Amino acid sequence: MIPANVQEAIHQALREEMARDPRVILLGEGVATKRPDLVEAFGRARVRNTPLAEGIIAGTAAGAAATGLRPIADLLFAPFLCFAMDEIVNSAGKLRYMSGGQFKFPMVVMAMTGGGWTVGAQHNHNLEAWFVHSPGLKVVMPSTPADFKGLLKSAVRDDNPVIFFTDMALAFAPGEVPEGDVTVPLGVAAVRREGTDVTLIAYAKTVPACLEAAAALEAQGVSAEVLDLRTLKPLDEATILASARRTGRVIVVHEAGRLCGVGAEVAALVAEQAFASLRAPVLRLTGPDAPAPSSFLLEQAFSPQPAAILAAALDLVGRTEPAATLA
Repeated sequence: MIPANVQEAIHQALREEMARDPRVILLGEGVATKRPDLVEAFGRARVRNTPLAEGIIAGTAAGAAATGLRPIADLLFAPFLCFAMDEIVNSAGKLRYMSGGQFKFPMVVMAMTGGGWTVGAQHNHNLEAWFVHSPGLKVVMPSTPADFKGLLKSAVRDDNPVIFFTDMALAFAPGEVPEGDVTVPLGVAAVRREGTDVTLIAYAKTVPACLEAAAALEAQGVSAEVLDLRTLKPLDEATILASARRTGRVIVVHEAGRLCGVGAEVAALVAEQAFASLRAPVLRLTGPDAPAPSSFLLEQAFSPQPAAILAAALDLVGRTEPAATLA
């Protein structure tokens, strides 16, 4: 293992996959400018800056994938995926099925999302549920540098289009990544902390928030399990259900809006298949149904914080004494 932040982990994955497979190309808004070492190593034919035209970038990637290449398209900020929905959803997501399997679409669409850089509503909008709802697409949203590297490598090798989100608040989060060609499989959640009283299910920036809350819960005698979904589609239903049955209490935590969000799907899954094990209703802690603010303080209030997770968990386990404090 070597030290690396999330940006460095992404760069390692890009470099290793481009070196491993000559079909891997990188295109997008400023990718060649930001990654001159990749241009030097692999040439301008494989690392290309593009105009600020998300639909054209995604359409070019879909066409390149259909011809046998493995493009990685960087579209920068998630809200501008709106300009590329037809190419991603109607073309890349559906044409493998519509062609009877004659074409594959091994492409990765990268975008940044969530609060952390105070970029305001038009650059900060958690859209992951839109793509989870779109057939033919896979959706990845890691929380640690090691997973950013390992999951991106798996996404590049997948024969389906993968939407790969980077939570802006985690962009320079430190950690360690494995050396060498180590992948993390898509569709497998990680148990970040084992527990017996309540399950906290999260992804991206809410994972460290849940871990902080879990540590405070332990000081209060409450054992919290923390699941990191990592991949939102395919969803690791087995790990979710096993934890729900073990603890009997579930709180789903994410920054995206509550209405029809990923938390709603997880809550429905637990209610349908683990209802007999539940000792309390499934709770959701989410961002509001509102545009994201550009103020840093309001941005922090927009996303579920450890104190709110702690209070919800204590309430769920029936603790009525004054709320515990965070370290």
